[in-house]
Amino acid sequence: MRTKPQGSRLVVPLVIGFALSLMPDLVFPTAASLPGPQKRQARKSTQPSRRRPDFTQFSHTTHVTRQKLACDSCHKFPTDNWEKVRKSEVAFADVAEFPRHETCLSCHRTQFFARERPAPKICANCHVNVTPRDTARWLFPSLGDVQGPAKLRPDRRTEFVIDFSHEKHLEVVGLNVPRPNRQPFTFATVAWQEKKAAPAESSEPKSCPVCHQTHLPQGDSAEEFVTKPPKDLGDNFWLKKGTFKTTPNSHTGCFSCHNVDAGIAPAPSDCNACHKLIVSSIVKSDFDPKLIETMKISDQVILNAWPRRQSSGTYRHEGGEHPNISCLNCHNPATMNTTQPKTLAVPVRTCGGAEGCHVTATSDEGGILNFEIDQKKESASFVCTKCHLSFGKEAIPDGHLKAIQALKK
Repeated sequence: MRTKPQGSRLVVPLVIGFALSLMPDLVFPTAASLPGPQKRQARKSTQPSRRRPDFTQFSHTTHVTRQKLACDSCHKFPTDNWEKVRKSEVAFADVAEFPRHETCLSCHRTQFFARERPAPKICANCHVNVTPRDTARWLFPSLGDVQGPAKLRPDRRTEFVIDFSHEKHLEVVGLNVPRPNRQPFTFATVAWQEKKAAPAESSEPKSCPVCHQTHLPQGDSAEEFVTKPPKDLGDNFWLKKGTFKTTPNSHTGCFSCHNVDAGIAPAPSDCNACHKLIVSSIVKSDFDPKLIETMKISDQVILNAWPRRQSSGTYRHEGGEHPNISCLNCHNPATMNTTQPKTLAVPVRTCGGAEGCHVTATSDEGGILNFEIDQKKESASFVCTKCHLSFGKEAIPDGHLKAIQALKK
């Protein structure tokens, strides 16, 4: 038998040992070379981040614009409680309550049965206190004329603007007169004043007050401010009573003509004929939001009206001779449409005009507009505070200069 030489047995071990000496950490890692705990890297999403829906803030835009839901898919006309929300002699068929639970459940079952305490958040859209024991609901927005507990009125900005053409309503407006046959209103033809160039003071009856009344009038009261001003106010501006006019805040005035018996279109059940979703458009207004906080204004009528003033932010309907001047001296109802904000602006030429109240041909004649413009021309940093809140910092508008030029001619 042939035998291998003794030296050949050491060849393989020597080769392996030499290779291991070159790679000690690979085969026998030391404690220092051990890696730390491995962390899984989060995947970066390529999808844009989406906000989680806030189900406490109901959005008509989501339901009407995106989901294409019709008004009557949620709102029923009339609601079962229409005879209860108003006294019997003035009650009329109306949408006077939020949709029923089953209407919402068809789409929002997950939110309704969410494990949220003390109750699902979605309930806050209709209920005052979101608790199982308190079932009180907010007063429905269409019931602005109903006098009820203040806590029941939701403090929310409306998503709608009312499509109301003043021109179509020039000849006939409704008078709120109770009738024995349960029809709460009768109709009356009211003659609108024709704009006349003569005296600023007019004794002619006005029809505008059928829908618009002076809000928080000072009247004979010694208190002229809406909230208490600081003792060192001086000549600085502070909101006074009687500054704003009200606008209809319920269906009461509208349904005096637009009801089932009268048959005048649009019918009360045609919600979207009047209620139009507000289109996000930037409309400049003479308003300073800081003043609301400074003056501690909480009145909802003021909070809604003030931010929309496109002319004079300080104009007071009850001030000076203003109550004796025809509404048509400043407003032109034939061109006013509530869905077109620019048609509601009051031109500066109406602030005196031929009567010379605030606009005169020359500064010597006492026009306050003339005085403010003279100051602005002398110093670009001058702020017009007689009529304006935010507009006073801007350059002189062409309309102001043209109003004076027109009087000179």
